[in-house]
Amino acid sequence: MENYSKNVEIRWSDLDPNYHLRHSVFYDWGAFLRICFLNEHQLSPQVLMDKNFGPIVFREECVFKKEVLFGDLIKINLQLQKSRRDGSRWTMIHEVWKNQNILAAILTIDGAWMDTIIRKLTKPPEIVLSAFEIIPKTIDFQWID
Repeated sequence: MENYSKNVEIRWSDLDPNYHLRHSVFYDWGAFLRICFLNEHQLSPQVLMDKNFGPIVFREECVFKKEVLFGDLIKINLQLQKSRRDGSRWTMIHEVWKNQNILAAILTIDGAWMDTIIRKLTKPPEIVLSAFEIIPKTIDFQWID
């Protein structure tokens, strides 16, 4: 897959007292996009519950590049920057673009998979690896061991 992105809308409630996008909305958009991708690639919330596993985030960081204002047109993308070959740990990047060509923010997350019964990190089921194979990769993507 070459690109995975979604358009998102800015709601009035997404703004802070300075009338620009609240910082936490960027994180919400990232989570929304990741769950959309999983859901569209046979990893719906029901599948995660049935197989007793789910994604967790160790670190989430956003670098804000340009102010986002009400009325801006927003597109956010998803890219895999690195992953263990078994898919157990990974880093994903989201770029937030405004008005088609202005990079507004870069969101980076480090995550893993957790067994939801024993509440411990786990290697994900094979179905996750199928999804990870098609996530768009960053230019500097690397498999890690």
